[in-house]
Amino acid sequence: MTTNTQATTPLLNDGDIGQYLLNNPEFFSRNPDVLVQMKGPIADRGAGVVDFQSAMVDRLRDEIQNLTACTQDVIETSRTNMTYLTRTHAATLALLSAQDADHMARIISDDLPLLLDVDVVAFGFEQDIRAEAALRLPGVRMLPFSYLDAQIGEGGDVALIRDMLDDGTIFSDQHEMVRSAALARLRPGANCASGVLALGSSMSGAFHAGQGTDLLNFLARVCEKLFQRWLAKA
Repeated sequence: MTTNTQATTPLLNDGDIGQYLLNNPEFFSRNPDVLVQMKGPIADRGAGVVDFQSAMVDRLRDEIQNLTACTQDVIETSRTNMTYLTRTHAATLALLSAQDADHMARIISDDLPLLLDVDVVAFGFEQDIRAEAALRLPGVRMLPFSYLDAQIGEGGDVALIRDMLDDGTIFSDQHEMVRSAALARLRPGANCASGVLALGSSMSGAFHAGQGTDLLNFLARVCEKLFQRWLAKA
């Protein structure tokens, strides 16, 4: 014959909880979400009398919730920025490893999409006698004169396009998959026409005006200097 004995957990009363909080004054600092759920005492002050204490507690509770949400947003933004920074560093190192202009062109088209986590990376130069050497590179796009001013803006460096409509001028046979794009102008120097470094995404809205452009601009300046170096030797 066996007997089942159920272990009972003693119930905590108000005194036990109060004593625990007194012994652990940092409890709500470690668990702010618990404090948010607490209800303060509501005093009966008569009809038509506003309980300011309760109103202040409610306001503080709302502020805690807002601060918690803001803190989470800052953390997520910092993580995202670090990811973009790491990817840009990797892309820069890959570009610096190029042995010549042709090798660099293939790195842009083949390696940068993976390193930057985009679907397509393309580059091109406006048709100009100064771009003769650049237009011989593998994968290069030949752009109409003044095309960059029309897409990026006259004299502009970067354009983030939420909904990209490309007829193949920039992204060639991959243009149908591109729904959003980031375009960065290249200025390799007096011996070469203006060009573009283009990042394409199959997701509409992947690039938009609210995003920062510092890292893309930096990557474009790296490409710019490297093109200037390699094309001078072509």
